[in-house]
Amino acid sequence: MWLTMARNESEGQKVMFGNRKPMNKWRALVGIMFSLVSLIVLAYIAVSLISGRGLGLSRVTSLFSARTPVDIAEDLEFDVGRDRVFADLGGSIAAAGSLGIQVLDFSGNELLRDSFRMTSPAIRSKNGRAVAYDIGARDVRVFNRSQVITSVEANGAIISASINRNGWLCVSTQESAGLRGFVNVYNDRGNAIYRVSLASGYAFSAVLSPDNRSLAVLNLMDEGSRIAFFHGLSRDVHDSEFILPGELILDISYLQNDSLLAVSTNMLITLDRSGTGTVLYDFFDRRLGGFLVGDGVIVLYLLDYGIGHAGRLITLSESGSVLGELVTNREIISMSQSDGYLAVIKNDGLVFYNNELEELSFEGEAPSVAGLTDVLVFGDGLALATNDHSAIVVKS
Repeated sequence: MWLTMARNESEGQKVMFGNRKPMNKWRALVGIMFSLVSLIVLAYIAVSLISGRGLGLSRVTSLFSARTPVDIAEDLEFDVGRDRVFADLGGSIAAAGSLGIQVLDFSGNELLRDSFRMTSPAIRSKNGRAVAYDIGARDVRVFNRSQVITSVEANGAIISASINRNGWLCVSTQESAGLRGFVNVYNDRGNAIYRVSLASGYAFSAVLSPDNRSLAVLNLMDEGSRIAFFHGLSRDVHDSEFILPGELILDISYLQNDSLLAVSTNMLITLDRSGTGTVLYDFFDRRLGGFLVGDGVIVLYLLDYGIGHAGRLITLSESGSVLGELVTNREIISMSQSDGYLAVIKNDGLVFYNNELEELSFEGEAPSVAGLTDVLVFGDGLALATNDHSAIVVKS
């Protein structure tokens, strides 16, 4: 189903959208993305850099209490090799790198280690479980803070993987000599329960609904982006679909209200399971630099065209209401949010904000580690700030 109606927040009225032409500045990008489908793995890596994953996206839950004392080490020593990425496991920190995965508590004690080679490591977490995988290869691990729950060897090159709040896993792959896209679904015990292949196009990513009953697959086709819904996980034919012609959808995720959020290069769209879409917020006049989705708040980093790093941070509720807006002239390198805290690494250091983008002070001195490249926020204002060699925990 095409997007036919959009809500104009500034005018408070319904407007037609289905036949709106994409802006010229995105036509070249979309054309390149769709013509180079054989390089879908590289495309995923590139999109990860613009998406919230590349900017420290961690869809995590608040698992700390302000009344619970936490023994925090000054420096944490992770030994997972190159290209480290991190995730919250609820009172512990998961890391994935070229040498495998590792879990440390905040005191620096090692809780779990699993060694295996990865060329392009990625990690995502939800409710105390994480999935680590090697983009373009076949290795997948699902684990908690103390054990590897399941190890999966995919049938083809992994494009992406996701885990829902119940620990169910979706793995999108490119198989059959790169000619077809597949999605495999595993339950919380690691058992394969569903597999779907796409008749055309490529499976860019897939997410499972919070009730484990509906699979949404982001599909790139020559004519644009499609999201196909498979309800009941019983048939290999989609039950409904949403098509955005001539546009690139970067990411999909389920919101707390169980609607699906699609993030495109120009707008945020919410979808119901029938495939009906509504524009939540659009930014045709700016370039998307990064985004976060979690804890009922959406964060956008929007750049002004042709003015260096000038742009703004915007926080939105799931209904599309603007919670905060902040103009910035500094490059944003990484950002992460949880439990009402937003941590942002700019090219001049680390800053904490609340959901309304009011700056918060640090507990003690601000971190002085040079060249910070990534940040991961936990509950109670704790955050892990890292560069290629160091990892420290800071608190707002």
